[in-house]
Amino acid sequence: MMGSALLALGLVLGTASQLRLPGFPLGIGEACLVVWLGLASLHLLTSSRICNPTALLWLLAFWGCFVLIQSFGAFLALLRPEIVDPELVVHDIFAYLLVATITCLIAATLRPEGTLRQSLWFLIGFWIIAMAVQLALGWDYFRMASVDPWYWDRFRGWSENPNQLAIYCAVLTPLSLHMALTSNGFARLVAVLSCLGTFVVGRLTKSDTFLISMALSIPLFIALQLRSWLTSPEYRLSLRFAAAALLLVAIIPLSLSLLPYGAATANDVEGMAAGMMKDRGGDATKATANLRLSLWQDALQAGLESGSVGLGPGPHLEKPTGITDKGVPLPVEAHSTLLDVFTQGGLPGVIIILSLLGGTLVLLLRARLDALAVLIFALAIFSISHFILRHPTVWFAVTLGLVLGSVRRPSAQARIGS
Repeated sequence: MMGSALLALGLVLGTASQLRLPGFPLGIGEACLVVWLGLASLHLLTSSRICNPTALLWLLAFWGCFVLIQSFGAFLALLRPEIVDPELVVHDIFAYLLVATITCLIAATLRPEGTLRQSLWFLIGFWIIAMAVQLALGWDYFRMASVDPWYWDRFRGWSENPNQLAIYCAVLTPLSLHMALTSNGFARLVAVLSCLGTFVVGRLTKSDTFLISMALSIPLFIALQLRSWLTSPEYRLSLRFAAAALLLVAIIPLSLSLLPYGAATANDVEGMAAGMMKDRGGDATKATANLRLSLWQDALQAGLESGSVGLGPGPHLEKPTGITDKGVPLPVEAHSTLLDVFTQGGLPGVIIILSLLGGTLVLLLRARLDALAVLIFALAIFSISHFILRHPTVWFAVTLGLVLGSVRRPSAQARIGS
């Protein structure tokens, strides 16, 4: 139980950048994760049983290829020292080492229906507490000297910037939904509270990517649930099957009947969508989009110039095109997972990342774990405009998907109590 609590606490505090002690290399979250790694390693050494061999094999194959690809790119980067910052390279190496060790030890030591599920409940419990404290800070119910919970008008809580918190919310919203769907009684109520609260906090960050990922994830989740109700034997004679069948029959004529109304209100919908974005879709949104596009072009060019084999860990862009260089550290990242991986590991790196996420998604769809499949989809959306590979919470979600997906439990068997 102590190990599960440490893992969960480390994940919750992993984005608490403002709580770090000055001059200390590790934050509170990272320190908890390092202690958990020690406990998990000791457990693995004293136990001869691997809890999830299939998931562990996936992860070992991925990280082995990833390290090999990054190492080859690092040798090429030695030929262009002007685009290599040794401090940032070391930072990336240690970050990858941390998340690689975490994923492998989770797969090796946590049982799906035992310590892994226990860790999930600790994660939700600690997150609800942390969420309440951060919201209280944001509305000045009390103050912490080292914490500013707002970045202009965007909520960031303990994080260094709102996007860090938004990525965390993109993980915890569907993860809490999964726990609600696989629990009963009071435990389900707690998970629903976590899901709704996390969604609200995600909106407070005013992250356009969070808004888009949730807007696309909700209809996907509904479609997957309809699939489960229509094809699963346990729902064959239930009210859910009848409702899903009725909706499926009525959806085409209903859509056709709503076309004139949709055309008439298209401008209103566009205005409402713009109003939900930061700066109401105005200058801030346009400036961010222009900067991202410029960085993406530079990243694509840098990756191609390396022969599509990459330049190893760390950022490799010579300048942030579209803004002045004043106050901007060089080199910089593209802020896109696939393009940053393209600059680091080239085309082989992109292929193995897509293979891991795609394989995890297929496993979850087969297992009918709809909320976790939506979680992987939301991460894929976030990866378009953010570099997410250094976040332990992201890798915890991917490992969870591999572990539970490889078990291939039908949804009815997955429903257990807290």
